[in-house]
Amino acid sequence: MTTTIQETDAKFIATLSGELDTAAAQETEMALMPLLDSKGKDIEIECAQLEYISSSGLRVLLSILKQAKTVGSRVTLKNVNEVIRDVLEISGFISIFEIE
Repeated sequence: MTTTIQETDAKFIATLSGELDTAAAQETEMALMPLLDSKGKDIEIECAQLEYISSSGLRVLLSILKQAKTVGSRVTLKNVNEVIRDVLEISGFISIFEIE
């Protein structure tokens, strides 16, 4: 699992690559910690290279979303493939996140 973050003037862009499973969740959560201090900037989570997500991975995304909402930031999941979309639908997260 690889996680990168870019900051622009208007937003943060986090790119997730690989499998966000239970084993990778804690490391990914640590890598995404800068997003918890988003300072009101919107957050895009680029999922084009995300191959799999477990319930632990969903928890990581939910934690980012909750924190972002407290400071008025929007979180958008971008380029979600069919496999990840299915997991989001089954878990009910499809209605929680903005997906583009």
